Amino acid sequence: MVAEKDTNVSDIEDEDELDEEPGEVVESAPPLKVGEEREIDSSGLKKKLLRRGLGWQTPEFGDEVTVHFVGTLLDGTKFDSTRDRDEPFNFKLGRGQVVTGLDHGVITMKKGETALFTLSPELGYGATGADGVPPNSIIQFEVELMSWITVVDVCKDGGIIKKIMENGEQTGQPGDLDEVLVKYQVMLADGAIVAKTLEGGVEFYVKDGHFCPALPKAIKTMRRGEKVNLIVQPQYAFGEGGRDAYNEFPFIPPSSVLSIDLELVSFNPVINVTGDSKVLKKILKEGEGALTANEGATATIRYTAMLEDGTVFEKKGSEGEGPLEFITDEEQMIAGLDRAAATMKKVERAVLTITPEYGFGSTEVKRDLAIVPPRSTIVYQVEMLDFTKEKAPWEMSNHERIEAAGKKKEEGNILFKKGKYRRAGKKYDKAADYVSDDGSFGDDAQKLVKALRVSCWLNGAACSLKLNDFQGAIKLCSKVLDIEFYNVKALYRRAQAYMETADLHLAKLDINKALDADPQNREVKLIQKDLKQLQAESDKRDVKLYTNIFARMTKDSFVATKRLKVQNIEDNKRDEEVMENGKGCCEFSSP
Repeated sequence: MVAEKDTNVSDIEDEDELDEEPGEVVESAPPLKVGEEREIDSSGLKKKLLRRGLGWQTPEFGDEVTVHFVGTLLDGTKFDSTRDRDEPFNFKLGRGQVVTGLDHGVITMKKGETALFTLSPELGYGATGADGVPPNSIIQFEVELMSWITVVDVCKDGGIIKKIMENGEQTGQPGDLDEVLVKYQVMLADGAIVAKTLEGGVEFYVKDGHFCPALPKAIKTMRRGEKVNLIVQPQYAFGEGGRDAYNEFPFIPPSSVLSIDLELVSFNPVINVTGDSKVLKKILKEGEGALTANEGATATIRYTAMLEDGTVFEKKGSEGEGPLEFITDEEQMIAGLDRAAATMKKVERAVLTITPEYGFGSTEVKRDLAIVPPRSTIVYQVEMLDFTKEKAPWEMSNHERIEAAGKKKEEGNILFKKGKYRRAGKKYDKAADYVSDDGSFGDDAQKLVKALRVSCWLNGAACSLKLNDFQGAIKLCSKVLDIEFYNVKALYRRAQAYMETADLHLAKLDINKALDADPQNREVKLIQKDLKQLQAESDKRDVKLYTNIFARMTKDSFVATKRLKVQNIEDNKRDEEVMENGKGCCEFSSP
């Protein structure tokens, strides 16, 4: 009987939204106590908690719930009861299969909870009533939420419907690059099994796909340990062509709807370390804590290095070989291993796949156990045994901070002279961080600290210019000019960056300021000459552009005028012909 009322849930939802002002912060009410009754929405639905449920999760619209209920009028007259039938009731929330008030009440319940809901006629059977329920009756449902199955429309088009039969771990979901281990069984509508994994499951990378298009799409919505049932429409299965018989499994007929029982047993996250998919890190064992061995950490690793065919060419940390100790981001090993190690946590284990660009390049390299041919993609099985990070600025005394800043600056200078501008820039950034203006330095140290900061920002701007990072150079020079308005180096380098970004007016302002401060500065005069040349070229382009625009406008105007003249001539000619014809007609028809 409960299913007799067909109500649109969205009507209630829209009303609830109208009750809130834009930007209004709605505070959630405290949880109900056993025996307490409260209105739970603006439609007047009341809920009285009779028994607490388990956990914190509640079902959502679209989920399939299993409940026991007893429906009564306010005088206690019973009109429906699953208890009397000794059979729980299953329905989908928000699909109009029960009265609206029951839909909205159940979504507030936890598993195992029992509650009494009081429904106004609008949320119950309305003015028409129902069997055993007079018109315009206030009714009550005592409901026990036994369980529910979460239902997800994976592609939002009904093509893959996922029912969660068993929840997984509260961790992340796999992505395209990740390697997954799954178990599944595939059936047709008649129950015939058309595919099934072996007992141990099957491993594959999500991006490579497996069995049918639905599988990777559904897997990306799952969590480790999750078990689901998928109802897959033909467009996400094998379409109109079906599939031929495979091994001991029969063929899949054209346009078949598939039922897939699927379990995500586990997955190994794969990280795109360099952003261009040329250094991939597959995590076999998660590390400890949140810190990684990045930028200047002293790391100790164990690894086995091999070619793609499995040929081992080097080992460290096993079979009598000591582990490798190195400082990350110092180019003490191939770039791919260096970059990947900097992303690892303590005791993390991973497999690295490194292309030649981040490996040994186009040269042949002889290692301890084998030769690495040119242009080889290489694989490292790595374990981060330990690492020690540099002291953070807040862990140092002021004297230590100044000393560390000076040291980093000098390291940056050496790298700059070697043409290693990216690493040099990082050194200058780190040095400036050590002596950041946080108010902790005394008056005696302020002058030295300020000079260090300015020097690091200027040197960092020089690195940015070399790397064609012109916005970065502008930002660093602007920091200097905020505290030293007429710093000639900052004005000079910012003007260079403005010229590269075609902000010629701003470049001119900086050059003029620099010459005001140092009229004889040779470098500034040289870029002033360059600027004048750029401005002249820009003016020529503008003249040419506007000349072409004006020419097109003139041409268009001339063509339009010519067309108008031709049109006028043709119109006049037609008028004359009409006049002549009209005159002859009149003469012919006169008595």
